Amino acid sequence: MLYTIGEAAARMHLFPSTLRYYDKEGLLPFVDRSAGGARVFKESDFEWLRLIECLKAAGMPIRDIRQFIDWCLEGDETLAQRRDMFHDRRRAVEAQIETLQAALDTIHYKCWYYDTAAAAGSTDVVQNLAPEEIPAEIRAIKERIDARCGCSTQSE
Repeated sequence: MLYTIGEAAARMHLFPSTLRYYDKEGLLPFVDRSAGGARVFKESDFEWLRLIECLKAAGMPIRDIRQFIDWCLEGDETLAQRRDMFHDRRRAVEAQIETLQAALDTIHYKCWYYDTAAAAGSTDVVQNLAPEEIPAEIRAIKERIDARCGCSTQSE
């Protein structure tokens, strides 16, 4: 089955302008054109589009995605470069996940902190809690935060 750019975009939950941009940037060399010059997407193109979207979501710059696609088109002599690229991207995403988890820990702790303070009408109540009075899940989060920064999170 063949798809127009609008149909392909809808299927991928993208705007047609996004696919046009990808084409302009050299990310869609595999997409065929009709006799009239319109882009025509086939089923196998969606695997490429999903991979492009994955790499973009993983923070890979367009120029690096284009390089990857070029390597794919060059064939097996670029297997090592492609493998290395994915290992590098995995390390970058894992580091980003760690950073986001640290931010989420702080936000989770602060939600509890301010929910508790608001219910009591004062931050003094939270600041004066003994460690054993803090829920176990929150205590564990607080310990991770404190370990990362070498400080105490009792203050606002």
